[in-house]
Amino acid sequence: MKTILHKSNTRGFANHGWLKSHHTFSFASYQNAKRMNFGALRVLNDDVVQPKMGFGTHPHQNMEIISIPLQGALSHKDSMGNKRAIEVGEIQVMSAGTGLTHSEFNDSKTDEVNFLQLWIFPEKLNIEPNYNQRLFPLEGKKNQLQTVVAPKDKLEDNALPINQQAYIYRTNLDSETSVNLKVKLQQNGFYVFVVEGEIQIDNTSLGKRDALGVYETENIQIKANQSSEVIIIEVPMN
Repeated sequence: MKTILHKSNTRGFANHGWLKSHHTFSFASYQNAKRMNFGALRVLNDDVVQPKMGFGTHPHQNMEIISIPLQGALSHKDSMGNKRAIEVGEIQVMSAGTGLTHSEFNDSKTDEVNFLQLWIFPEKLNIEPNYNQRLFPLEGKKNQLQTVVAPKDKLEDNALPINQQAYIYRTNLDSETSVNLKVKLQQNGFYVFVVEGEIQIDNTSLGKRDALGVYETENIQIKANQSSEVIIIEVPMN
């Protein structure tokens, strides 16, 4: 088993006033040759958007884009005709494929929006763009794994489809509880991101916004040292 530790305070940071963004991997003005990706996972941004502010219309192409709200609601509009808010508990996925444009705004007059945005390299290029969004019940991740994203040809439970052999799981663990994960494909690795709390993987302790990449292993165990919220991204490493 091989691991790579990314502590929260080693992430890139940009403060644009209306937007505060922590970058796990190289993004925009944050460039780090040692932090380009973890396998097919290219971007993991932790964004806080101020009230009545947001990202104007901009393009994407040949990327799988996953948005996970942690606080507040983010209004989304795109060139495929989708126009709706993404709220806490929901997951949004877009397969950008041949190309699309979209905008994301915080419509609240008083409250910040905090959301994670992940980019995953696609399995196939230039597919027809696709959009999906779904609310996942809180009880489905209580002390167990909840699969929220899966390959479009291997969907399981109520997961949303993406164009890659990748999976995203969520779990809320009580203190002293644990979950076990086994890779779906031998070439896959796990990227474990702690939203809140403190967990243990083997001899490594992870706190809030810390992350650990684990690969060249068939399975891992995640134990909560205190009540914790965790997101696990399983991606091909080649």
